[in-house]
Amino acid sequence: MRMRTSSNSRPVSSRTASSQAKTPALAVVNSVAPIRICDNGCWTDTWFAGHGQVFNVAVYPYAEVQVAIYPSRDAEAPLVIHPENFGERYEVRHDAPPWGPHPLLEAAIAYMRVPRDLRLEVTIHSEAPAGAGTGTSAAVTVALVGALDALTPGHLTAHEAAAAAQRVETEILGRQCGIQDQLASAYGGINYIEMFVYPHASVSPVLVPNPVWWELERRVLLVYLGKSHDSSALHEAVIRSLENAGPDSPAIADLRLAAPRSRDALYAGDFEGLGRAMTESTEARMTPYGSFVVPSSSGCGIGASTIGAFSGCANE
Repeated sequence: MRMRTSSNSRPVSSRTASSQAKTPALAVVNSVAPIRICDNGCWTDTWFAGHGQVFNVAVYPYAEVQVAIYPSRDAEAPLVIHPENFGERYEVRHDAPPWGPHPLLEAAIAYMRVPRDLRLEVTIHSEAPAGAGTGTSAAVTVALVGALDALTPGHLTAHEAAAAAQRVETEILGRQCGIQDQLASAYGGINYIEMFVYPHASVSPVLVPNPVWWELERRVLLVYLGKSHDSSALHEAVIRSLENAGPDSPAIADLRLAAPRSRDALYAGDFEGLGRAMTESTEARMTPYGSFVVPSSSGCGIGASTIGAFSGCANE
C-alpha cells in the first residue's frame, strides 16, 4: 500500500482512545480474505490485454479486518484506522481526498458509504507483507469491503465484492490494476478466470479430489525475496513495453495459453505438467518479441516427484 501524509488525518488522542475504551462496542465484524499465488496467465486480466485467462491459487495467510462499531453523537463522527503491520493508529473522515497515510484503506471506506452516525474502528492485519507480489493489497481491500458491506443495505456477492475492490484502485485512486487478484481473494481456492472483455469475467472453481489438494499443498513452495514492489508501477512498466504491440501481441497470446494448461494439468493430477505451465508462464514474459519481465518480490514453485527437480514462476 502506498504511503503518504495529509492534514486530513491525525493520530488518535489519548483522551479519545480512553473514552472509547470505556464504551462497549455495539457490534464487531470480522472479515478475512486469502492472498494469491501461482498466477499463470498474469497480465492477460488487464485493460491493455482486453481479454484473457488466468489460473491462480488463493492461500493462507489471510488478510484480516475487524470493524468495531461504537455509538456516536457526532453526525460526522471520525473513523479510526489501525493498520497493525505499520504500527499506526489515526483518525480520518469518511468521505473524500486528500487521502491520509493509507489511501487504499481510506478510499475503500469512502466507496462503501458507511453510516455516518456511528464511530468505527477498523483494524487491519496481514501476515503476508505488502508489495510481496501475492495480491496482498487486493486481499486487504476485499476483506475490508466485505466487513463494511455488513453495515450497509444489501449484501454483495463474491463477484461484486471483487469488482468493488478493483474499482477502488482503478476508478477512485487512478492506479493500474488487473482483476484477477481481487477475484482470487473473494472466491478463495483454485480458480480459472476467463475475462471475455475487461473488466468482465467468469470464475470457474477448479475442484479436485482431496488427495490432489494434499499433494499440491505438499509440493508448492512460496518464497518471499524480501523486497516489496508497487503493483501499479509494475503495470505501468508492462504497458510501456507493450503499448505498440496491442492485445494480440505474441507475448500476450502466449501468456493466455498458460492458464488452460495449468487447469488441465491439475485436473489430471499432473504436477510435473503444472510445474511446466508455471515455468512457461514466466518464460512467456521473456520472449524476444515482447519482453516484459519486471523484478519480482516473490516466487512460487512446485516440486516434482524426482529428487532435485523443481519448476516455478515469479509472482506478479
